[in-house]
Amino acid sequence: MTTGHGGKRSGAGRKKGSGAFGETTKVLRIPQSQIAAVKQWLENYKQQLSPEKGSETVLEHGENRERGLALYGHKVVAGFPSTADDFIEARLDLNEKLAPNRHSSFLLRVQGDSMRDAGIFDGDLLVIDRSLRPQNGKIVIAALDGELTVKRLAIRPQGTFLLPENPDYPEIPVSEENDMVIWGVVTACIHQF
Repeated sequence: MTTGHGGKRSGAGRKKGSGAFGETTKVLRIPQSQIAAVKQWLENYKQQLSPEKGSETVLEHGENRERGLALYGHKVVAGFPSTADDFIEARLDLNEKLAPNRHSSFLLRVQGDSMRDAGIFDGDLLVIDRSLRPQNGKIVIAALDGELTVKRLAIRPQGTFLLPENPDYPEIPVSEENDMVIWGVVTACIHQF
């Protein structure tokens, strides 16, 4: 006896390629505690793919094609002027240049002037890579006793220090009593005029 329930019905369900990304989907099990993070990641990814005016990424026939900015094969002289040629050497994707380890990178905005002599100013955006190992001399983002700071890491025989790049600020010694977690290594500073 056939009840007409269950099974695949012709024409039922979502049409192939009709989802937000224009491609077929696959069921995936993820931990329930991570649902919000995965949804947010997908939303951010979708926004990167949207063909909005001025976007660096466009969708063309269902494929993701990065355009990037023109990188000219001539250096600009900071001293006396020289003639520039019109030869475009390549297209430069700023995401690849500033954050090659995209999935382990994030941005933070600077507040204050303790790193001004390193070229990091109040309001600048820092690109931080969590996958890089913090080493002596690198500029890092550290959570020291619960407060975030950007400083140069110094590992000396006397101990570990967080160094400002402004003589108006003191060095910060890190002792065993301090709770310090290094969030990542600063790889670039975006300074706008």
